[in-house]
Amino acid sequence: MLDLSYEAPKPKVIAGAKSDWELVIGMEVHAQVATRAKLFSGASTKFGAEPNSNVAFVDAGMPGMLPVINEACVAQAVRTGLGLKAEINLFSAFDRKNYFYPDLPQGYQISQLYHPIVGEGEVLVELGDGTARIVRIERIHLEQDAGKSIHDMDPALSFVDLNRTGVALMEIVSRPDIRGPEEAAAYVSKLRQIMLYLGTCDGNMQNGNLRADVNVSVCAPGAYEKFRETGDFSHLGTRCEIKNMNSLRFIQQAIEYEARRQIAIIENGGTVDQETRLYDPDKGETRSMRSKEEAHDYRYFPDPDLLPLEIEQAWVDDIRANLPELPDAKKARFIGDFGLSDYDASVLTADVTASAFFEEVAATAKDGKLAANWVINELFGRLKKDERDISDSPVSPVQLAGIIAQIKAGDISGKIAKDLFEIVYTEGGDPAQIVEARGMKQVTDSGAIEAAVDEIIAANPAQVEKAKQNPKLAGWFVGQVMKATGGKANPAAVNQLVSQKLGL
Repeated sequence: MLDLSYEAPKPKVIAGAKSDWELVIGMEVHAQVATRAKLFSGASTKFGAEPNSNVAFVDAGMPGMLPVINEACVAQAVRTGLGLKAEINLFSAFDRKNYFYPDLPQGYQISQLYHPIVGEGEVLVELGDGTARIVRIERIHLEQDAGKSIHDMDPALSFVDLNRTGVALMEIVSRPDIRGPEEAAAYVSKLRQIMLYLGTCDGNMQNGNLRADVNVSVCAPGAYEKFRETGDFSHLGTRCEIKNMNSLRFIQQAIEYEARRQIAIIENGGTVDQETRLYDPDKGETRSMRSKEEAHDYRYFPDPDLLPLEIEQAWVDDIRANLPELPDAKKARFIGDFGLSDYDASVLTADVTASAFFEEVAATAKDGKLAANWVINELFGRLKKDERDISDSPVSPVQLAGIIAQIKAGDISGKIAKDLFEIVYTEGGDPAQIVEARGMKQVTDSGAIEAAVDEIIAANPAQVEKAKQNPKLAGWFVGQVMKATGGKANPAAVNQLVSQKLGL
């Protein structure tokens, strides 16, 4: 564990008509492996291609076609497992999960049921209010994605696109450790962040590259603690699985609805059926999809076309040695090295590109706190307003560091710095040259500032008397001097001289 201390969040409590209930949530996150080719074929994984153009014979289930494992997919799964502090299994094996669906031309999905490639791990999920929970990872296994059925192109016909068929997925299965909708969203967000740092999944939920199946159940207060003590699932309620969630907001809404649905059934004397459900965002409700299948319903058996997967410890160690710095470690370092607040460090490490941008600014400006302030408040704020990404920032790290250097040198005030930022953002250029060319340097000549102060005081005797009665009104004189000097006077010098002249 990192040297960061947190309190565990309290579980979400929902008041029913008869009693209080607590949520218990487990998740299966399907993350598309970031590789150029599929799990068992050389077909492209590029998104947005013409329908059925990225399909090899083996993907289409053609007779006699044999799968060949893509080593890059295995490496990415190992890398993800190491990033989640998980056990890497040197021996794993593939199984066939048999079911019929038009977008599954083989009639089965190649997956890993009995011997997954990654074992138990953990994720630190922070809630942003000083609380955090360790969510245990049960396993990560590799499997094929299915194709896509399209029903809205013709009123009478359905079409099938096999481009996604055979694309490698990592299914990341959590323990039922999540206790509320916000936690569930934060958990998916944290997984996404880690995989983006690792480069193992692009995290694009809109394209379906990251999807979540959410298992929801409710229990009486205290029952979950008994489950954790004993491992006995009978202490928990019957779970329902909400399939294929691809939005953090919808995940929260679906959990909230599903929990209240189950509570209503139980309190009315009914029994919750274990089933698979879908969330309808338009209606804001879940609906039954099918009864929940067990493993034996899929007739799992070892895939006869694939040998067990055996990897070497030295290969795993090499991958481990080349892992990038992960979000939790980076956040701890930012707090320790730059003296940043927990909040600022969290914001700056949320995105791997943003964190690299900040580090370059801090290193060039040699001031982490000032760099953080300008990156978060000015740059991020302006980019958000313009709906631009950090990778598309018109201001480079060197330019932003140049603005900070002007502030630290005393050449410009904070107000002028904001004007300078606007010029650099919209027009570009070197901050130091802009300050010089446009006469933006602040007045540091004490004589010139004093003359301006004397002039304002002499012209406003009534205000002088008021300020002597109420020293807070001295700020009015400071404002007038700054206005008279076009904002170029050194604010600290102005404050000092005004107080001195007024005898405050």
